[in-house]
Amino acid sequence: MSRSGCAAVLTRLKLATGTSSDAALAKVLGVSPQTLSSWKVRNSVPYSFCIDLAVHEDVSLDWLLLGEGSQLRAASLPQPDPDDEWQARLFAQLRALSLSDLQAVALVVEDKQRIRYLEQRVVELSAQPGVRG
Repeated sequence: MSRSGCAAVLTRLKLATGTSSDAALAKVLGVSPQTLSSWKVRNSVPYSFCIDLAVHEDVSLDWLLLGEGSQLRAASLPQPDPDDEWQARLFAQLRALSLSDLQAVALVVEDKQRIRYLEQRVVELSAQPGVRG
């Protein structure tokens, strides 16, 4: 793997796992931060970690290792309902974006999902007896 290739794979690993730091990525992968650092020094990410993540997260290896194609494996991509024309338009617009634009969109979506989850947790916690809002 070239230097830029290794850094790009690590960036895509972070996108796939929803992490934003090396420490968080190391934790999700079950390795020490020092191990992750040694991957950077060696300019190599073990393929076994990439394959395990691809299987577990339903991520395309082409996308993860090469930055090509869709982030999700083809079999797991949601198929637009023919009755929902807006979904078909949205998927067409997404397919037309560059990789960096898709990564930016993915980060915004992940942020929105985290916010929605936190809002849900606040509602749940507020509904518990003895919790003040």
